[in-house]
Amino acid sequence: MARDHKPSRRRARVIAASVATLALSGTALAEIPVSAAGKPRGHDVSSHQKNVNWQKAKSKGARFVYVKATESHTYRNPHFKQQYNGSRNAGIVRGAYHFAVPNKSSGKKQAAYFMSHGGRWRADGWTLPPALDIEHNPYSKRKCYGLSKTGMVNWIKSFSNEVQRQTGRRPVIYTTTKWWNNCTGGSRAFAANHALWLARWSSTSGTLPKGWSYLTIWQYDNGGELPGDQNLFNGSMNQLKRFARG
Repeated sequence: MARDHKPSRRRARVIAASVATLALSGTALAEIPVSAAGKPRGHDVSSHQKNVNWQKAKSKGARFVYVKATESHTYRNPHFKQQYNGSRNAGIVRGAYHFAVPNKSSGKKQAAYFMSHGGRWRADGWTLPPALDIEHNPYSKRKCYGLSKTGMVNWIKSFSNEVQRQTGRRPVIYTTTKWWNNCTGGSRAFAANHALWLARWSSTSGTLPKGWSYLTIWQYDNGGELPGDQNLFNGSMNQLKRFARG
């Protein structure tokens, strides 16, 4: 997904993708995977996409979207309102996500900031559960933000507990298999009650992070017909609506 300020996160994601072998010959895959047949298509956006033409996105097949709301405990997406409300007005199921920077502040503090600036959820069938984007550190060469495996697991638990306390739902976890296994030690502490949103830019979703036997959302490319990154929901449209309702 996307960091929106300081150096270009698109560049950082390309580096991360290269390391994780998520792109082919340095070029993002543009085709929808064959396994996508019948599954709701979606995308995720941040300030990089600015004001999105939501009717056009819907006409191209968008059925759900995640919108970046916050990062760390200080940053807010300046286009959040247009993106979050505009997608709903166009009849697209939408949700908000937070980009984690675990070395800046506690999970609880970042979750509280997220909740205060767009991360809340309601059971209306149009609002996806809050999502935590936790992945490669785009700001430093320090792996895993300098946290130990236990420290990272505890940070995620702190974030999740605050989201659950305020919304009644556990956050979706967006990550890559390599990052998760390396930085949490392949923790199995979250799979039972946290939906997995897996990033793998390829023609298949590949091996899941340890603990999960099922993915809910697959981010299969970082560009395509829809604005931002390209996603698939692993189910039907009715199941997507049920997932949103909780």
